[in-house]
Amino acid sequence: MNSESVRAWLEGYRLAWETRDPEAVIRLFSDDASYQETPFTGPMRGQEAIRQYWSRAVGAQEHVRFRYEILAVTEISAIAHWWASFVRVVSKKEVSLDGIFQLRFDMAGVCMELREWWVRREL
Repeated sequence: MNSESVRAWLEGYRLAWETRDPEAVIRLFSDDASYQETPFTGPMRGQEAIRQYWSRAVGAQEHVRFRYEILAVTEISAIAHWWASFVRVVSKKEVSLDGIFQLRFDMAGVCMELREWWVRREL
């Protein structure tokens, strides 16, 4: 991996989230990828689990905005700081997230493991 390939992956993630498209996001992950949303829950495993999680999560959001800063890149991994905001569909509350991604990729640049940590502010 290099900064440009990580940026391309993050742009795909940004577009998938902002358009609320679970099908687009799973194309970023390997068939047997793991996705760990918080350090206190076990990871979701496989594209179907990721699709189900994303369908539930983004279905409750609107007006999504996502941005990021790449902090580190190695041959197979990256760390990125990210920020997101959205409005909850039902309550209309504004939510801001500030988080970190730890990403591990295969040699083709497909994500095999995503671990994230984030904090939320809800107004």
